[in-house]
Amino acid sequence: MTALGARVEGGSTVFAVRSPHAETVWLCLFAGERETRHAMERRGEDWVIALEGDLSGRRYGYRAQGEWAPERGRWFDPAKLLVDPYAVEIDRRFVQDPRLAQFGEDTADLVPRALVPRPTPPLPPQAPRFAPGGLVYEVNVRSFTRLHPEVPEPLRGTVAALRHPSILAHLRKLGVTAVELMPVVAWIDERHLPPLGLVNAWGYNPVAMMALDPGLCPGGVAELRETVAALHAEGIGVLLDIVLNHSGESDVHGGVLSLRGLDDAAYAHAPDGTLINDTGCGNTLDFANPAVRRLALDSMRHFVTACGVDGFRFDLAPVLARGPGFSASAPLFDEIAADPRLADRILVAEPWDVGPGGYRLGAFPSHWFEWNDRFRDDVRRFWRGDGGIGTLATRLAGSSDLFGVPAPGQSCRSVNFLAAHDGFTLADTVAYAERHNAANGEGNRDGHADNCSWNNGVEGPSQDPAVLAARRADLRALLGTLFASTGTILLTAGDEFGRSQAGNNNAYCQDNAIGWVDWTHRDRGLEAHVAELARLRRARLERHARFPETVRWLTRGGTDMTVEDWERPGESWLQCRVAEGEDTLFTIDREARMVTIGA
Repeated sequence: MTALGARVEGGSTVFAVRSPHAETVWLCLFAGERETRHAMERRGEDWVIALEGDLSGRRYGYRAQGEWAPERGRWFDPAKLLVDPYAVEIDRRFVQDPRLAQFGEDTADLVPRALVPRPTPPLPPQAPRFAPGGLVYEVNVRSFTRLHPEVPEPLRGTVAALRHPSILAHLRKLGVTAVELMPVVAWIDERHLPPLGLVNAWGYNPVAMMALDPGLCPGGVAELRETVAALHAEGIGVLLDIVLNHSGESDVHGGVLSLRGLDDAAYAHAPDGTLINDTGCGNTLDFANPAVRRLALDSMRHFVTACGVDGFRFDLAPVLARGPGFSASAPLFDEIAADPRLADRILVAEPWDVGPGGYRLGAFPSHWFEWNDRFRDDVRRFWRGDGGIGTLATRLAGSSDLFGVPAPGQSCRSVNFLAAHDGFTLADTVAYAERHNAANGEGNRDGHADNCSWNNGVEGPSQDPAVLAARRADLRALLGTLFASTGTILLTAGDEFGRSQAGNNNAYCQDNAIGWVDWTHRDRGLEAHVAELARLRRARLERHARFPETVRWLTRGGTDMTVEDWERPGESWLQCRVAEGEDTLFTIDREARMVTIGA
């Protein structure tokens, strides 16, 4: 099987790209803006060329000649410069332009050029750094460090900023066991954003699956590799949030940037030829296609062997198991399990997409972890006052109704969270009953309408001492519930000190003060409270990975909970003890707005 991408091999540089239906494919080398084209040789479904010399760092792209018949999945246009799907670094960020979708319009001045990677020895295999039951810290690299006063200005907003001593000290303070980096590969803005003066600030719209974004990671593979090593030195694992479910080439009105111009069969199509859109982003990659699965596996393997990451969080993960319907025994799952460099990695599913039957919480393989949005919603409802104590207990005990009871030696698979990048921040959850997304330019129609949130009597900012006190109590109760729960927990950066997005629950396009983490005005009292919760959790880390087999659930009066107690409307007090030794795990008191971990 041909190794795809560009690589220096002996005294030559080899380029290989897959394009089964092209008539001609050219390698395009750039020296400044001067382009030199080299016709490639067909080898089955691939096109290959070897040039003399070490071309490390040289900029390149492809052009492909063939049939232009979009209605039949043929998008060949030699005017389009195409990014190598196997590129690992590019020389500039993607930009939207109508010419990307117009036949015959040359795009060499728009499209990034890939860089021939310098030979880098693969990292030796090491066990992943990840503690089941620990704290995963979700980070948008740019927004997290953009305003940090101690991070030097040139580093702010970059991957390298994560290894600055001030950031590492903050992670240690919180007891973070792994960081989960929101997408760091290069993406393109959605078409509707530039006319609104907005940009994609989250990165969930990639074009090439392993090409690092030069804005976030200007030092390329070396920068990510060194940052991972620095976090590992602190005992902190690194998970990459990767988007393998769709690409930024969007729907039929989108641009021809990479895969579309080489092999449109990478995208899933209905029997009538129309694009399937199980992602809500215009297209869906077809994981029934072995070439798509190979690209996904090669991308993951690259980040493990070249950068040392410990695992992955998969955006809209049911897409990975569609062929076209979801299957828990999908080929990709078996291929990951059989891969010697991927089999032991930490795998975390976002277990839903917008396709038919797309909500698959609890349906992934038994060694996968899964984001548990039921934990988020049920815990919020309890503290809002309209959720039951029995449901809360189920969530605190590891959501066995969703994941079953772990087998002997297995940890709870639930990733419990109260807020994430998508939705209200934790502070906004107790300050806004409604979304406030006018800044997104979509008439406040985007984002979830039902957030299980509340405002304590005042929508948005308030100077009323009683309102502020109620919100502080709510935040501490919510966070206490999270840190008391069984399962791995996830905290989004800034929620530990009251980060707000002014009620915007879909800030994907707010690369500005709405989306940036405000370090100067953070709530240091709440931050200290979270640090203490983290200390208490670390002391019982093994317990949080798996719920005890024998416990007692007690009423306020100290008696065992009965069926009537569990089902009584408004029941608001609960204590959980280990049956042997009367060790108290946690106490919940909704009336007092308190959670006590331990005795």
